[in-house]
Amino acid sequence: MGSLEGKIQPVKVLLDTNIILDVALERQPFFEASEQVLAFAEQEQMTGYISASTFGDLYYVIRKNKGRESALGFLRKVSRFCQVATVDQAVVSMALATNFRDFEDAIQYGTAVINHLDAIVTRNPQDFAEAALRIMTPDILIQEITHSA
Repeated sequence: MGSLEGKIQPVKVLLDTNIILDVALERQPFFEASEQVLAFAEQEQMTGYISASTFGDLYYVIRKNKGRESALGFLRKVSRFCQVATVDQAVVSMALATNFRDFEDAIQYGTAVINHLDAIVTRNPQDFAEAALRIMTPDILIQEITHSA
């Protein structure tokens, strides 16, 4: 057998926009849990993914709040330890066919499914009520990672 025998592969998780903005903008009372989620990705205790389309949204919001250089610096840092999940025709087609109230959430969901991710981490699990994929809050992810270590 290969060298991966007996090793548990890190869970592959799509990080919803709100998780990343909580950290970038230090939004309370969500900052600590969201920062821990990003720390798990940085420490390779999970594989964090951000949809390609989210980067534009993140830049826009962070720049409005903290300026261009701060926005670019934060995105550079995050892109060093998070994977960029493809948003393509298949993702858009899936998003258009779903019954999500918010189209951005439909894109996030389609991104996770098409990229074969295990879960979406969000503070708003109710936004993904139609999902057939695992939806987790930061607190649930933290609990599962810290109790499996």
